[in-house]
Amino acid sequence: MAQQNRYTSQSQERRQRKTDLLNHSMADRIPPQAPDLEEYLLGCLMIEPDAYPDAAQLLKADSFYVPANRRIFEAASHLAAANQPIDILTMSEQLRRDGTYDEVGGMAALSAMVNKVGSTDSRNFAAKVVAEKNMARELIRISDGLLGMAYDEGTDMSKLMEDAESQIFALSQQSQARKVAHIDDIIDEAFKRIHKVAEQEGTISGVPSGFVDLDKITAGWQKSDLIIIAARPAMGKTAFVLSMAKNMAVDFKRPIAIFSLEMSKIQLANRLIMNVCEIEGDKIRNGKLTPAEWRQLDSNINKLLGAPIYIDDTPQLSIFELRSKAKKLVIENKVECIFIDYLQLMNATGMNFGSREQEVSIISRNLKALAKELDIPIIALSQLNRGVESRNGLEGKRPQLSDLRESGAIEQDADMVCFIHRPEYYKIYTDQKGNDLHNMAQIIVAKHRNGSTDDVTLRFIQTYAKFANNELVSSSIYDGAVLEPQGQKNTITISSKINDRLLDDGGEDSPF
Repeated sequence: MAQQNRYTSQSQERRQRKTDLLNHSMADRIPPQAPDLEEYLLGCLMIEPDAYPDAAQLLKADSFYVPANRRIFEAASHLAAANQPIDILTMSEQLRRDGTYDEVGGMAALSAMVNKVGSTDSRNFAAKVVAEKNMARELIRISDGLLGMAYDEGTDMSKLMEDAESQIFALSQQSQARKVAHIDDIIDEAFKRIHKVAEQEGTISGVPSGFVDLDKITAGWQKSDLIIIAARPAMGKTAFVLSMAKNMAVDFKRPIAIFSLEMSKIQLANRLIMNVCEIEGDKIRNGKLTPAEWRQLDSNINKLLGAPIYIDDTPQLSIFELRSKAKKLVIENKVECIFIDYLQLMNATGMNFGSREQEVSIISRNLKALAKELDIPIIALSQLNRGVESRNGLEGKRPQLSDLRESGAIEQDADMVCFIHRPEYYKIYTDQKGNDLHNMAQIIVAKHRNGSTDDVTLRFIQTYAKFANNELVSSSIYDGAVLEPQGQKNTITISSKINDRLLDDGGEDSPF
C-alpha cells in the first residue's frame, strides 16, 4: 500500500513538473499583438470618415491589445452610435465624457496617432491584422483553460471535448466578417438557377420528397431551408421521415443523412426494411417470417443495399458535433438533405442558458445557419406541447404554430413548418364532408416562407410504419428530377447478410 502511494505521489509530481515547465515557457512568450498597426488604424479613424464602419465589421474594443487603444476605439464607437463625426476634436471630447482622457495620454497621444498616418489606403489590412492577433490571443486563452482541465484527472473528458468544440466554434463565428454582395452578382446567380430549373422537364427544383401533392407545394425541399416537421407522440414523425428518406435515396438516388438521437441505427434499419419490404415490424424484430416472407425480404432488401443513406445515432448530440459531422458528409459524400430526429433531444453544451427555451432557441438558430452554410435543406423533427390534447373536435385537434414545444424561436427560424395530423388517432373517422379518415394522415403546411400553405392528405400504413401517396402517382412532376449522383460511393449502415440476424434488435415496439 505504501509502495502504491509512493508511485501515485511520484506520478503527481511528474505531472506537476510538466505543467510548471509548460506554464513557465508560455509565460516567457509575448502574446500576439500589433500595437503599431493599432495606433495607425485609430489614426485613420480620425481622418477618414469611412474608416470606422469598415473597421467595425471586424473589430470591437476588446480586439485591441493595448488598453489605451481599447478606450479610444470605445470612444469612436460611442460617437458612431450617436451619429457624430469622428475626428481628433470629437474624440478628445468623448474621451473626457468617458473619463478616460488622461488614461490614454490626452491630446498628445491622439495627435501622435494622426501624425503616423501618411495614407489611409492600408486601413483595411491593418484592421484584418489586428483582428487576427486578437483571435490568436483568444485561442491561446481558450487553450490555456483547456490545458489545465486536461491535466486534472477528475475532469470528464467528454465534457471537456464538448467545451473545447463549443468555445472554438464560437470564436470562429465571431471572427467572420459580414459579407456584402452586389445585386448584380446575386441576380446573376438567381438567373442561372432559374435557367437550370427551366431545363428540367419536371417542376421539381429542390430535393423531392416523393409525395406528389407535397412536392407540388414545395417544388421539392429547397436549398438552405430549415424545415420543421412537428407532431404529438404516436403521429408518425419517424415513419414520415423514413418514408421520405426511402423515396429520396432509393427512388431518386439523392444522398441523405439521418441523425437519430432517439433510436439506434439498427432500429432505423428495421424501420426501413419494414417500409421497403412491407413486412410487419413484429416479424422483423423476432425473425418469425414465413418462407414466402423470407423470399420477399431477400428480394426487396436489395433496394436498400447501396442506397446513399448515412445514419448517425449519437445520443445527446450537440449542435457543434452536428455541424462538424454534417460538413464532412456534404463534402465527402455529397449529401443533399439532412434529417434530425428530433430537435428537443439536441443540446448546446458549453454555453450557459437561463432556461431550456433559450437553449432550444440557440439550437434552432444554429440549424438555420448550418442550412445556409451547407446550402442544403435540413429537416428537423420537433415535439408539440400538450395543448392539442386539451382541445376538442376535428378542428380543435389540428396542430397550430403556437403548439410548438419549448420555443417560439423554432417558428421564427424555420422556413417551413409542417404538422403531421392523424384524426383517426383521436377516434375521429370522418371529416366535415363525410370523407373516410381511416388510415389517412394530413400533412399541414402551416408556414411556408417562400410559397403557399395548404393541407396534403397521405395514406398511413400502420402495419409497415409507412406513409404513401393517397392516389396513384403520376411521375410527370418528377420528370428530369431523377438524377444519378456522379462519383458517389453509396453506403448504408445495415448488413448485407440476412443470416447475420442483425434485425433482432429488441428496440421500441411502436411502429410510429
